[in-house]
Amino acid sequence: MNIIRAKTAGFCFGVDRAVKLTYDLLADGHKVATLGPLIHNPQVVEDLEAKGALTCPDVASVPDGYEVVIRSHGVPQTVYDEISTRRLAYHDATCPFVAKIHKIAMRADENHALLLVAGDASHPEVQGIVGHTKGKVKVFANLEELEKMLPELLQQKSIYVVAQTTFRVESWEKCKEFLKKQCTKAEIFDTICNATWARQQEAEDLSQKCDHMVVIGGHHSSNTQKLLQVAARHAVAINVETADELDPAWLKDAVTVGVTAGASTPSSIIEEVLNSMSEEIRDDMSFEEMLAASEAKPLYAGKIVKAKVISVSPTECVVGIDGSKHTGVVTLREMSHDPNAKMEDLVKVDDDLDLVVIKTNDQEGVDTLSRVRFEAQKGMKDVSEAAENGTVMEGDVMEANKGGVVVNVKGVRVFVPRSQATMRRDEDYTKLVGQHVQLVITECAGRKIVGSINKVTAEANKAKREEFWANVEVGKQYKGVVKSLTSYGAFVDVGGVDGLCHISELSWSNIKHPSEVVSVGDEIEVYVKSYDPENQKVSLGYKKEEDNPWVKLENEVPVGTEFTAPVVSITKFGAFVRIMPGIDGLVHISEISNERVNKVSDVLKVGDEVRVKLTAVDFDRKRISLSMKACLDEAEDAE
Repeated sequence: MNIIRAKTAGFCFGVDRAVKLTYDLLADGHKVATLGPLIHNPQVVEDLEAKGALTCPDVASVPDGYEVVIRSHGVPQTVYDEISTRRLAYHDATCPFVAKIHKIAMRADENHALLLVAGDASHPEVQGIVGHTKGKVKVFANLEELEKMLPELLQQKSIYVVAQTTFRVESWEKCKEFLKKQCTKAEIFDTICNATWARQQEAEDLSQKCDHMVVIGGHHSSNTQKLLQVAARHAVAINVETADELDPAWLKDAVTVGVTAGASTPSSIIEEVLNSMSEEIRDDMSFEEMLAASEAKPLYAGKIVKAKVISVSPTECVVGIDGSKHTGVVTLREMSHDPNAKMEDLVKVDDDLDLVVIKTNDQEGVDTLSRVRFEAQKGMKDVSEAAENGTVMEGDVMEANKGGVVVNVKGVRVFVPRSQATMRRDEDYTKLVGQHVQLVITECAGRKIVGSINKVTAEANKAKREEFWANVEVGKQYKGVVKSLTSYGAFVDVGGVDGLCHISELSWSNIKHPSEVVSVGDEIEVYVKSYDPENQKVSLGYKKEEDNPWVKLENEVPVGTEFTAPVVSITKFGAFVRIMPGIDGLVHISEISNERVNKVSDVLKVGDEVRVKLTAVDFDRKRISLSMKACLDEAEDAE
């Protein structure tokens, strides 16, 4: 097997500059905090953290006394403003090629031009570019998305077009050609960095000379993944972060293997991979011999192994590791994320498992292994691709904290910020715990994996809203969910549209607040009273005509009926008595007693149970006359 190494593999100028700056600061005793992982290479990031560097998601997370390093991706202008507000010392390692794009973005703002950015909208570099203009911005990931924007682009007076520095060269050329033909107002700037051009071109050429290609670099590195895409067009291409991931089986029957690396890959890791490949082919070993040699290698933390379950207890299971004399232990916590899971329900003796080695203990021959970490590694590829492609994924919400919720997506912990968990600020996001949800991955950088539930919900609601407005009519009934309450009514989701059920429509009785009738989260049946498609407003009714107490009164309580009822209020001219929920009748002061009553409160008080007779009803004016005296007269006559 012949190995050919690409000449341009390894750190680009911008990454090398940022890494050297950070190591020098740490060596000089500075307290350093980087905004996000310094580069998309977990090994370098872990080494920096081991030397004292902090990886902070934002400026607010940087502890006092630390100096901020702005990574080569660059940041929005608002980040510089936050650093200034906190009076933090900072070191700007923004790549000069990226800084050039920032200046173009500012010029677009000054000239009132639309800024058109070719790249991944969730990538920190693109977010930094967008953050340097206050004007209109559009981001597109490929020619297809650009073509969909054409009607809007043709209406613009001026357009500036730039590309993410690591954008795929071939795709950029196609987009440029389209814009030059279809949109003559577009001013195009070639902003893909020289290193990216050179690497992708060399990967293109090298892959045509080889039957296999090994691309070294972070699984979440944008430029590494684009190199992989280029190489895969002409050869069997694989991506490894370190030599440990290099499997001899991948290179079976390979004659010529090309090796290249992303711009965030240190030379030390490239050399380790090359040395590992050289060791595998030494002495002209056959593939079967290489595979056997690989299996005979000692275990190490991070290695994926196959194992067979030997015994099962409530808290752990013991396994025999294939190809090794060692036994391993998998605790319940490392077997499942489910806190209620039982080991005996998860595995049984003789089950074959794929596991990751967490810790080795060569002296006793017992190793600690993990199934959840294996699933996470396997799922990480899918999550990374979903972040790149915007694919909708599914997962289970495991926990909630002050910042949001954590979702288990194929074994990967995805953090969903509170603002991205629910559609409304006043919704209780903690109720999501235990639910199966759909989400999109908005950021996937090293250990920081962020998702959004409400982006998926918004898309689903959009379809529901279109269906609602296409079919809505007065009187139509819907099953809705109460989303929020105000002093004047309840907002009810009737299919992607929030309609207002006014407080007067909630009950036939006089109520002071909607919470007396409904609660947030209740599923209720409502009907459309009126709607305004132009302003997207819907008025709903909840109380039913058959529950109208005046109808019940007319049908069930004829004039002359006597009953006992409570006094609910006192006035100068009489007392109001509640004859049924929602209906009060008046006992005039002259109808209280056969004796003269000068003051109603001398005879009656609120809460008294009195015997009354229904003497008259005015249904049009909704007035009822009652008499206590008539009951007294009838009682005397009966005697």
